[in-house]
Amino acid sequence: MTSIIRVINPNSNTGVTNGMAEALAPMQFPNGPYFDCVTLTKAPPGIESQADVSTVEPMLAELVQADTEAAAFIIGCYSDPGLALCRELTDRPVFGIAECAILTALARGSAFGVISILANSVVRHMRHLRERLLHLHCAGDRPLGLTVAQIESDNDTFSKMVETGKVLRDEDGSNVIILGCAGMARHRTALEKSLKLPVIDPTQAAATMALGTVSLEIKT
Repeated sequence: MTSIIRVINPNSNTGVTNGMAEALAPMQFPNGPYFDCVTLTKAPPGIESQADVSTVEPMLAELVQADTEAAAFIIGCYSDPGLALCRELTDRPVFGIAECAILTALARGSAFGVISILANSVVRHMRHLRERLLHLHCAGDRPLGLTVAQIESDNDTFSKMVETGKVLRDEDGSNVIILGCAGMARHRTALEKSLKLPVIDPTQAAATMALGTVSLEIKT
């Protein structure tokens, strides 16, 4: 039986869920663990504040506890909402995409920059880094000034990402770029070509770790 890795979008924007599924399509191997992307339908349309984080944490905990099928879970939001809580509630691996993206970035370069959605996101991201004593590796974290919904709908999203990425590269000294929102996944390849730097999509980073973990458990 094929193992399932449940990828949870903790906002109610199905466009973000579909984007994550597209980003993970190259990692859907025959007979390998299957990435099942689901939406937290009762959640806010975007995780854009600490209040949003606090709102979805019990929803995520309930979903993880009720799910007896998944071999592992991925929380698909760069704020890593409910990560510690969900890890307390299950003995199965739970991966946060921000944590995985940061660890992947450190394997690709010495100083990473983050493209965030809103200015208040930066505060949460920096707190997250300080809790893990990784803030000294962050060259910069700069917002686009767009909501999650606008990331999906704004025709200028990519050009704004390029502009912000150049500031992180040229002014802040970043040699790796992290996409600070799961909804940015579709722009990763083009942005990497434009900036000529490694660009880390956090959902792909988490999926890589989950895939390795679950595959090794299957083999042993």
